[in-house]
Amino acid sequence: MKSKVYFTDLRTRPGHSLPDKLELLIRRAGIEQIDFNNKFTAVKIHFGEPGNLAYIRPNYAARLVRFLQSKNAKVFLTDSNTLYSGHRSNAVDHLQTAGENGFNPIAVPCPVIIADGLKAIDYREVVIDGEYCKTAKIGSAIADADVIISMAHFKGHEQTGFGGALKNLGMGSGSAAGKLEMHSSSKPVIAVENCTSCGQCVKYCASHAVTLNEHKKAVIDYMKCVGCGQCVAVCQFDAAQVVLDNSSDVTTCKIAEYSLAVIKEKPNFHINFIMNVSPLCDCWGANDAAIVPDIGMAASFDPVALDKACADMVTRAAALPGSCLDVHHYGELQGEDKFKLLHPKTNWKAGLEHGEKIGLGRMEYELITV
Repeated sequence: MKSKVYFTDLRTRPGHSLPDKLELLIRRAGIEQIDFNNKFTAVKIHFGEPGNLAYIRPNYAARLVRFLQSKNAKVFLTDSNTLYSGHRSNAVDHLQTAGENGFNPIAVPCPVIIADGLKAIDYREVVIDGEYCKTAKIGSAIADADVIISMAHFKGHEQTGFGGALKNLGMGSGSAAGKLEMHSSSKPVIAVENCTSCGQCVKYCASHAVTLNEHKKAVIDYMKCVGCGQCVAVCQFDAAQVVLDNSSDVTTCKIAEYSLAVIKEKPNFHINFIMNVSPLCDCWGANDAAIVPDIGMAASFDPVALDKACADMVTRAAALPGSCLDVHHYGELQGEDKFKLLHPKTNWKAGLEHGEKIGLGRMEYELITV
């Protein structure tokens, strides 16, 4: 049986705005089947890295929030901290970034909660017994929520081919330890030249594997290290680093398993925004020109079908002149897998196929235009 994916384009008329179309889309897709009454409802979203302007406009989040509040949901916007050192690697900087990018009480009438806490160490282990991950380390605020709604900007991604609902759910909900598990099969390393001898990695290493040597530089005892990633999370100087040694296939499969952990035994609903389809992740401090024209918005109860439908729409679209695809003389590229052209070492289909295998969703879908 095919999953239903609902789609609306970006054409408007006087008195019928894009936020209006978003609400019509989610209503037609059946979001009101979910009981939101007095339920803690997490809206999982990416707040955008400073300097990047490709992230979802807060106006859309505001419309969704007001709709959920009309259903008496206890709604909040959320994301987990990043694994890399940057403007969203701790809750203080993350909240400041969210506010500056428009996700603040003036624009969006609900709280913003950073799911894995101040230093990215507040998480719940969800048992999934997956092929790659036996448990998933999910940010506590997301793990504790009663209902999960994802809002994802659909775009290219240098490690997974594209980022959509699964990337937003899986990688985006993982704590620092979870992100480390998805990115790598190895333990962290110390870039000694970046170490400032602050001792935070020593303080927060639960296995007592990190110490300061005679030169007051951090060192890891790999006989004790369990690969939890807390040193990476608390280091603000990029001294504790991840070894990126997973293949794209393995990373996308792990993301699928983490996505399953996020929505396990919970009502869930997913929205992708196929607009400003930039070639790289919104985690970068800048965004390149969109690779295809803006396409629309899509929604579904099935995140696998949703991502597959969006990938197919980008495949069918023509490449935009002046984009990085045009620079490489790929022509119009209608019918070509643009994410594979952009990131030839990635395999986005592997994650969707694994998602289908583990019961996260189906790749076959029926596209219903609203």
